[in-house]
Amino acid sequence: MHVAARQRILATLPDDALVLDVGGWAVPFPRADWMLDLGSYATRGTWGYEGDREAERFTEARWVQRDICDREPWPFADDQFDFAICSHTLEDVRDPVWVCAELARVARAGYIEVPSRLEEQTWALQGAWTGWSHHHWLIDVDQAAARIDFLFKSHAVHAQPNRFPAGFRESLSDVDRIQSLWWEDTFAARERILFTAEELDGDLSGFVAAHAPPPAPPRARWRAAISRLTR
Repeated sequence: MHVAARQRILATLPDDALVLDVGGWAVPFPRADWMLDLGSYATRGTWGYEGDREAERFTEARWVQRDICDREPWPFADDQFDFAICSHTLEDVRDPVWVCAELARVARAGYIEVPSRLEEQTWALQGAWTGWSHHHWLIDVDQAAARIDFLFKSHAVHAQPNRFPAGFRESLSDVDRIQSLWWEDTFAARERILFTAEELDGDLSGFVAAHAPPPAPPRARWRAAISRLTR
């Protein structure tokens, strides 16, 4: 979770607010009163912690281990929680639209954070491919409309000109690497389905063209080439 979002949540939530963290097994949010994740309580925090582990408010009894996409309603009442957090989870799961529907059902407000397409469409981010290997979706967040759109991450994302060049991610700020949605009452989620190759290529390459940095001046390109050769 972005540090500014974590600070905002901690600063604005009343102490008696009931908080749910969905998908927080790898990096739990200690302020959460309940956790919902496929991972176990015993193995929580594999990748770190969103703050101080000693400040955990949830307990093993309030850790619900289950598949959040199993199409069975989560074991919580409507509007049971004052606030729900779902950070860097929706891009990983097979049915993010279902997860969003359950988030909106069980909580009155919440915060969602996902990778930006600027990051997810960058070549050689993790290996010789585009984006993160375990992510299934390209995601667009519209804060004004309180809506999240999911586009299946097709193999077409690996082709030029549907990707940003290697190293592009390093030019992005921490804020540009993520997208977030602060929501109250409810929000919308949908899958965008593009049926033809032309539609898909147009969407992918169009996004890259709209956000690509301007070409470097000839002198800068020459210096960059010399630098690569002399490493």
